[in-house]
Amino acid sequence: MMTDDTYSPGEIRTIALAVIAGIFFGGVATGVAFPTLPLLDETLVISAITLSVILSANRIARLFMNTPAGTIIDRVGARKPMIVGLYTQAFAPFGYIVGLHTPPHILGTIPGFGEVSLPGLVFVLSRLFWGIGSAFVFIGAFATITYVTTSSNRGRWVGYMRGGQSLGFPTGLVVGGVLTDIASMQAAFFAAGILALIAGTVATVVLPDVHGGADTESAKLRELPTLLRGRPTVLLIGFGNFTVRFLWGGIILATLARYASFHGLELSVLEAAGISGLVMGVGVLTMGGTTVLTGRVSDMISDRTLLTVPAFLSMTAGFLLIAYVPTIEALFAALVLIGVGMGAAAPAMLAILGDLTPGDELGRMGGVYNVLGDIGLSLGPLIAIPAVDIWFGYRLTYVLCAALVCSCLLIVSIPLLRNPDVTTTAAKAD
Repeated sequence: MMTDDTYSPGEIRTIALAVIAGIFFGGVATGVAFPTLPLLDETLVISAITLSVILSANRIARLFMNTPAGTIIDRVGARKPMIVGLYTQAFAPFGYIVGLHTPPHILGTIPGFGEVSLPGLVFVLSRLFWGIGSAFVFIGAFATITYVTTSSNRGRWVGYMRGGQSLGFPTGLVVGGVLTDIASMQAAFFAAGILALIAGTVATVVLPDVHGGADTESAKLRELPTLLRGRPTVLLIGFGNFTVRFLWGGIILATLARYASFHGLELSVLEAAGISGLVMGVGVLTMGGTTVLTGRVSDMISDRTLLTVPAFLSMTAGFLLIAYVPTIEALFAALVLIGVGMGAAAPAMLAILGDLTPGDELGRMGGVYNVLGDIGLSLGPLIAIPAVDIWFGYRLTYVLCAALVCSCLLIVSIPLLRNPDVTTTAAKAD
């Protein structure tokens, strides 16, 4: 990806840190609210189905907004859409507070969903706002980082960006849980909104206008196949993103506590829930640290794709370890292996996408990449519980996860290694 603008190391650092701050504080704000959201059925007296809709509304909104958001960013640049996205995210937690104080009036009944209450509707709309905002934030962050960097330093800053994204959410989980326990649910939501506003303010002050003014037609989710036909390499990278999101945000997060309970794993006073939280925390920290490190490493080698091979192998080994060695020690080791693999694969794939994408298509291709990841995030939780409880059992489910990761070697790594546009990317920078 070539641009006519050249940014000094100091300018790149300032812009990138502003983007990373937005991503991190947005992730913290998401995490702050999340421990309280599953308790809403008791607080608002809503059905379990309504609660599931509230929890998934942001992902559904983002899934449909990714491609239009990418088109807008290609047209007007990343600055304004990203700032709007950050402030839109900030509306959501304050909407939660409104929902807490909304009279529990029943609006009607929907077949299959049951009664729809006014507080439930407020929360659904707030989550939809969050999803719309997050589409602009992530794609704007990718477009900005990619545009101001070059092949020789892109991996480093993409790694920092993904590291901030990885660490923000678990930080928020801790803050949100503590605030809810020592203060109230409303205090946790208020803190989430303030953090999101801080992210928007930082971006407003620092972010420059970059790569605006492309003459592009509006893109919609249904036009995704057409976009992919024109950029087949994006489909390969997107499949890798789908796999990572599907396995981590779906299978691991949905089944780990049940796996620990099923095998009777204990650690001191911790049982299934505590163990799963601790183990996932280790995985997230490993992922974040690896992301930062491998981003820099990818700038030093002739082909970033080389990093994806050990990354996918590490993830494969982690899932096989969970499948065949159901002990607490093996579970910690497995999550470290999976965290290392995901932390190496994600920034490499995102940097390759930036290397290969022209500046006036960064928004749309970033949107495509995000759509495939969100499909994985949406499908994972739907498939995970039936897979372990009904269809396959724990061992075969995790073996199939390992097989899916292995398929990335054939579908992602090998084709990209054979692609001359990828293999010469870092070398051209020299």
